[in-house]
Amino acid sequence: MLYELVAVVRPGSVAEVKEIARITGSLILGSNGVVRGLTNWGTFLLTKPVRAHQARHIQGHHFVMRFDCSPQTQEAVKTMLGLDPRMIRFGVVKMGDGTLNGMKDVQGRMEWNRLEKERESATRDP
Repeated sequence: MLYELVAVVRPGSVAEVKEIARITGSLILGSNGVVRGLTNWGTFLLTKPVRAHQARHIQGHHFVMRFDCSPQTQEAVKTMLGLDPRMIRFGVVKMGDGTLNGMKDVQGRMEWNRLEKERESATRDP
């Protein structure tokens, strides 16, 4: 199955974000899964203050990972991220309908402002 993980890590150290992404990717690859793409969205304000792991956060470092794996591996990823004190929030969403035709055109990279870039390029090019 194809999944998309959107994760928010406590800000401050990009090394922590890289380590969480590496550990998550290793878990997926170790279970015969495939990581399709990883996109770093950077640090920005959260929509509202969030309490996680006995700390209050107003900013978070966001990244997106798209991957193929079994449902059991996806549950293991969710469990591992839920126990990590560096995580503020995360969400895993199943993409497509589970068929090859539903998943073949999904790209690995997800741009934060893709629609804005498309609009800018359309207005520049006559």
